[in-house]
Amino acid sequence: MGIGDWGLGMGHWAWGKLLLTTQDLALSTPTKRMAKATTTLPRGIKKPQMSPLVGLVLGLIVLLICSVYSVTLGAAEIPLGTILASFVTFDGSYDHLVIQTVRLPRSLIAILVGAALAVAGALMQGLTRNPLADPGILGIESGAALAVVATIFIFGSSSLSVLTVVALLGAGATAMLVYCLGSLGRGGATPLNLTVAGAALTALISSLTTAILIVSQRTLDEIRFWLAGSLAGRDANILLQVLPFVAIGLVVAFALGRQITTMSLGEDVAKGLGQQTAWIKIITAISVVLLAGSSVALAGPIGFIGLVVPHIVKFFIKADYRWILPYSAIVGAILVLIADIAARLLLKPQELPVGVMTALVGAPFFVYLAKSKVKK
Repeated sequence: MGIGDWGLGMGHWAWGKLLLTTQDLALSTPTKRMAKATTTLPRGIKKPQMSPLVGLVLGLIVLLICSVYSVTLGAAEIPLGTILASFVTFDGSYDHLVIQTVRLPRSLIAILVGAALAVAGALMQGLTRNPLADPGILGIESGAALAVVATIFIFGSSSLSVLTVVALLGAGATAMLVYCLGSLGRGGATPLNLTVAGAALTALISSLTTAILIVSQRTLDEIRFWLAGSLAGRDANILLQVLPFVAIGLVVAFALGRQITTMSLGEDVAKGLGQQTAWIKIITAISVVLLAGSSVALAGPIGFIGLVVPHIVKFFIKADYRWILPYSAIVGAILVLIADIAARLLLKPQELPVGVMTALVGAPFFVYLAKSKVKK
């Protein structure tokens, strides 16, 4: 075979290969489209997902179970049937009185405190876009505690209504001071600046509180257990006096769900969408102060609930604060109830403060967040 014949043969082969390739493409394109059409859902039909409302219902069921178990715990063993009977046919017996006046109020206070602290933490994290924002870490709880301790030291024992107002004022003043100090740093009120300002102010306030307690043994004896964060000795009167403040704070917080979702995208984005960012900040701050101050008045400074719970919730609800806030309320209530149950069982018949149990979980979580999520 000559070179000319070889070249002619190669030309025929290349032309035939091109025709086959073109035919394959023509045949394969509709086939691929048909295959894609059979593997994707029609337009307008979404893949089935669990509704957030279902998650709320499941959370409420878990909360109910924890509440019932919490009511069964105590120095005296009371059967579950007697506990249920105290709600249906109350007869004024000793067991029924213990359930209605001691155990039930304690469980309800745990639910209220957990919900308030968790929602306050979620609001702070959404507004400031700071993953470490928490009423305890930013000094709000410490400020409320200092105000209560100083009031008892100066004026002696005061009524709970007075201490509640004082705690709210202390929480509000501390929140304003932390924001002002954080704004003085380079870059303004960044997450890192707010965290550092809160930590520094918390150290200062804790030192002042300790100094007062060293000087006054009477004040220390009155609030020693309360300062560690405790639910022991709380009754229905305390609950009813603080309930209006917590209720107002929660209603305001839930009403801000859409606005906080927008603010979590950035203040410039929120302004571009027509949000009144200044008013949102003010109303959110009022809600946080009401929630955190009331919680301190009820049970003392219980830390890390507002830090841990929003991050747990965000595993299920990513960015919509219309759902993050109610989820945080339920998960926070469950977490404080579980911490109270563990505090009563760990050294039975003695009990530990709830704040100790939450710190055992919250402190390592804080270190993890500080290393992984805080940016300047």
